[in-house]
Amino acid sequence: MSELTFEQAVVELEGIIKKLEDGRMPLEDAVKAFERGSELKKICEKKLKDAQLKIDILSEKSE
Repeated sequence: MSELTFEQAVVELEGIIKKLEDGRMPLEDAVKAFERGSELKKICEKKLKDAQLKIDILSEKSE
């Protein structure tokens, strides 16, 4: 599977959050969903950090 985009990761994470908030998920499924949500959170944080780094580099070059 190819790497998720930031937007895809956010959409999937939002879906997981809705399912967890609903409270009807069996415990084992909820734990798996939480684990996947944690992975997605890390993906989003890395992509945001990378984007910020690019912005910082471009800002320095333009000065």
